[in-house]
Amino acid sequence: MATATTEIAAIPRPFRIAASSRIPVVRLGELWAYRELLYFFVWRDVKVRYKQTAIGAAWAILQPFLSMIVFSLFFGRLAKLSTNGLPYPIFYYCALLPWSYFAGALQSATNTIVEHQRLITKIYFPRLVLPISAVLSGLVDFAIAFVMLIAMMLYYKVTPGKGLLLLPGLILLALLTALAFGLWLSALNAVYRDVRYAVPFMIQFWMFVSPVAYSASLVPERWRWIYGLNPMAGVVEGFRWALTDHAHAPGPLLWASACGVVFTLLGGVFYFRRMEGTLADVV
Repeated sequence: MATATTEIAAIPRPFRIAASSRIPVVRLGELWAYRELLYFFVWRDVKVRYKQTAIGAAWAILQPFLSMIVFSLFFGRLAKLSTNGLPYPIFYYCALLPWSYFAGALQSATNTIVEHQRLITKIYFPRLVLPISAVLSGLVDFAIAFVMLIAMMLYYKVTPGKGLLLLPGLILLALLTALAFGLWLSALNAVYRDVRYAVPFMIQFWMFVSPVAYSASLVPERWRWIYGLNPMAGVVEGFRWALTDHAHAPGPLLWASACGVVFTLLGGVFYFRRMEGTLADVV
C-alpha cells in the first residue's frame, strides 16, 4: 500500500500553459525577480563604455563642457541671446547636463534590443530589463558631469534656491522621458533597422526645439503650455530654475511636460509588451 502511494506521489502533476492576456501588462514582480540581471547589465554598460579609452570617465565631463564653450561663443557672445542674468557658461551647462544624459540614454535604449539579439534568442528574461538598464547606466555619466557644474557654480558664485528640492524629481522626469521614447524606438528598431540611423538626426532636431540654446521665456506665455508638451522643455528649463534660482518657476511648462511623459511612457510600455513576444523572431 505504501509502495502504491509512493508511486502515485512520484507522478509529476500536469502543468498547463495558457496564452497570456491580450492586454499587455507589466509584471513588476517579475522585474524585481530579475533585479540582479538588471544590475549586471548596468554595470557591464558602464565598464564597456570606457574600456580601452585614454581619459576614461573624463569623457562624461568633456562632451558637455566643449558644447558649453561653443554655445557660449555663438549663441551668447555673437547672437547675444538672453540668459536671464546668468553667466553664459552656467546658463548653457545647466541645460546641456540633462540634455546630454537624455540624448545618450535614448540612443543606447534604441539600440539595446538589436545589440542583445543573440541573448534574446537563447534565453528568457523580461525584455524590459534591456531598455531600463540602458537608461540607468547613463546616470553614472550624469553624476560625473554634475561635479563639474558644482565647481562652475562655486567659481561664478551662483547659489541655488528652494527649487533645488525639486531636482531629484527633474532627474526622474528626464529618466522617464528617455525610457518612454526608448521603449518605442527600441521595439521599432528591432523591426526596422532604419530607426538607428534616424535617431541621431531626430535628437539633433529635438535639441533645437528644446530650450537648450535659448530660454523658454522667448516663447509667448499663452503658447508655453503647448511648448511644454515637448517633455525635455520642462526638464531643461526646470534644471536651470532649480539650480540657479533665476527667472520664474516653469509651472505650466513643467506640468505639461510631465503629462506628456506619462502618456508617452504608458503607450511605450503597451507597445513594447505587445512586441515582446515577437522580438526573438524579428530581431
